[in-house]
Amino acid sequence: MKVNQPLRQPLRTSLLSHLPGLPRQYWKQLGLVGMGVLSALFTAIPTQAAETISFVYSPFQTSLSVQSLDEFASTGRVNADLDFLFRLARVSEAAKTELRQALIGQVAIDPILPSRFFYSDVGEDVLDHMGRYIATPPGLNGKFALRSALILSALDPQGLTLLNVLHKYPTKVVWIDVRELLVLPKAINQVVGATTYFTDQVRQAMAQESANSAPIDFSHLPDLRQSGSFEVEQQRWQITDTSRNRHLYVNVYRPQRWREGKTPVVIFSHGLGSRPEDFADRAKHLASYGYVVALPQHPGSDYQQAQNLKRGLSQQVFLASEFIDRPRDISFVIDELERRNATEFGGRLNLQSVGVSGHSFGGYTALAVAGATINFDFLKQECDRLLYPNTSLLLQCRALSLPHQAYHFRDPRVAAVLVSNPVNYSIFGPKGLAQIQIPVLIGSGTYDPATPAVMEQARSFPALTTRNKYLAVAEGQAHVDISQLDAGATQTIRSIRGLTLPTPDLIYGYANSLRVAFFEVHLVGNPDYRPYLQSGYANYLSQNQQFKLFLITAASDQALKRAIKEWLSKHPPIQPPGSSPVTPPD
Repeated sequence: MKVNQPLRQPLRTSLLSHLPGLPRQYWKQLGLVGMGVLSALFTAIPTQAAETISFVYSPFQTSLSVQSLDEFASTGRVNADLDFLFRLARVSEAAKTELRQALIGQVAIDPILPSRFFYSDVGEDVLDHMGRYIATPPGLNGKFALRSALILSALDPQGLTLLNVLHKYPTKVVWIDVRELLVLPKAINQVVGATTYFTDQVRQAMAQESANSAPIDFSHLPDLRQSGSFEVEQQRWQITDTSRNRHLYVNVYRPQRWREGKTPVVIFSHGLGSRPEDFADRAKHLASYGYVVALPQHPGSDYQQAQNLKRGLSQQVFLASEFIDRPRDISFVIDELERRNATEFGGRLNLQSVGVSGHSFGGYTALAVAGATINFDFLKQECDRLLYPNTSLLLQCRALSLPHQAYHFRDPRVAAVLVSNPVNYSIFGPKGLAQIQIPVLIGSGTYDPATPAVMEQARSFPALTTRNKYLAVAEGQAHVDISQLDAGATQTIRSIRGLTLPTPDLIYGYANSLRVAFFEVHLVGNPDYRPYLQSGYANYLSQNQQFKLFLITAASDQALKRAIKEWLSKHPPIQPPGSSPVTPPD
């Protein structure tokens, strides 16, 4: 091993081991999957194998031969070169075993989709970030070399492994910038600590709200987790907004008989890469209480767009124009319901007070029609900061490619919004979210790696100025229903040692009951459902459950603001090396 100077800090052997709320082993596996996705990235051009990995912590440097890793992976033998590095990094025997498995563990992945993904705008952003850590001599961003190595490794008969990526790397030396790399685990650990702290603060706030409220015996009230009394039927509409030349379908769920008075309407916006039918169960549940629920397709950011990318029919994961088109889709669907109200619904629909719900990117959509405005200056600051653990920031930063002008998506017919795991904080910022003046319920999960609760929902709730606001935090909720993933992904996740997840029925029960109560109170104006929007109801739903539900209202606003301010005073946001310090918003 060539040693110029010893490194001042121990090297970290696992950088994805502690994301919010999930066991260490889960993030190691997820890191491998992520590395596998990255490995299927790049152009199939002739390359030479990397011979040396150079760990640089300027002005110090130490190197390791790839041959040492080959020998260790195949036989378990630790030669003098590798032993020096293990002692320097204080690597335990257990970590050595994990490293060996990681070196030769093959990631089963279709090389076509990743190769197309990493030529998309979002994919190139990911590569650009990775290339800051994994560079090419003399310290240049390694994104193009990574793309080549990862795609060739995935196409190789030996498959995508970390060793194979090194064998396909197009330069003899791989530079690992330790100073840059060490920022990542620090940022991840900070998010872990913040998530634990935030969840505990919400728990305490809920307890205080419960103490200030009269006790209610919810066992004597209707169980909103159960379906309502209305039978439900489904329709599918094909509609076209000629002003935008935009064609989409809408799945409509309606009760077979009408409730008394006007019929409430809720529009549901799906997430990135999803379909309206993915949320059918949620729509049916609400429709069983006498609602008409419409779930529009969002072309350009839906399942079909993902398929187009996979088949080479598109070069983008989603179109940046979706930040504009999605909110307009909601308004257009309300327009369509108005056109059909007299002929198909007997004029029964209440279209002057419409509810909107949305998941993930659909959460952005719902908040936009509620009145939130895009804050390009704040978004650029967030994107320049590169707050690593927030995956959704990659999506939000694509909005910077839009013309920087004022966009007004507020639809006055929208009277209340309920969003789960919303992509929202960086693109709207505190000023943009403060524009919302209608009731809002934000749902989040402590196991969410895509829109981490502490990054996307904890910061958003205090920024809302509406009097009627709620924050629901579900322990163990992981952004998506794991059971709906493909069999391979589900099996991989469930095989992770030490990982326990809540059942989908538990999470759906939490969400469905709050959804019915929220819209009954804030669309229909039904006071009988107001008790369900109190912290005591979350306690009732969570009794005897390992994974709890926490619910707070605007009454806890100041307490949460103080808690966040206290946390930030002790833990300022981690900054990439060389970046300008950022002052957190009040």
